[in-house]
Amino acid sequence: MKDLFTTGEAAEICRVSQQTIIRCFDSGRLEGFRVPGSKFRRIPRRSLIRFMKDNNIPLDQIESGKKKVLVVDDDAEIIELISDILSRDGRFEVKTASSGYEAGISTQQFRPDLILLDYMLPDVNGNIVCQIIRRSPEFENIKIIIVSGVVKQDEIDQLLKSGAQDFLKKPFNIDELVDKVSTVLQIK
Repeated sequence: MKDLFTTGEAAEICRVSQQTIIRCFDSGRLEGFRVPGSKFRRIPRRSLIRFMKDNNIPLDQIESGKKKVLVVDDDAEIIELISDILSRDGRFEVKTASSGYEAGISTQQFRPDLILLDYMLPDVNGNIVCQIIRRSPEFENIKIIIVSGVVKQDEIDQLLKSGAQDFLKKPFNIDELVDKVSTVLQIK
């Protein structure tokens, strides 16, 4: 769940113009801070929620109740399949990435509850991604399911030790995918 918003993100959530958010920020009606050494403004989640409540702005955009899933795979067909399955389910908000680098940026911005991570990416393997995520306290609650077709049992064991919660072998059954995601996220 994202804890800090730009004025553009806040405007999108509130369904107003960015200029409106900036005016409210500058007048003190919307609390936040300026990024040191720049003109950029940042708005903490709690301040944005308070502002929305004070101004009778519906909270549905900030509290959708959907679990955020980041799908990381270099195979466009797999990304499309998984995104389609999870989006149609209705319980998930899905974003995608096709490399370890993109996954890092998306993890920082999107703040997923779960990452469905291909083991063999073009720029990094799943072990490294798991270790990097587990070293960062801000990502400690992110769950990881490794997805791969070319992993031996000892590699699966190592992935689980590196911080993954589960493993899904390609090709996978659609029901099995949804069941694993639901189980790891503890939703019904």
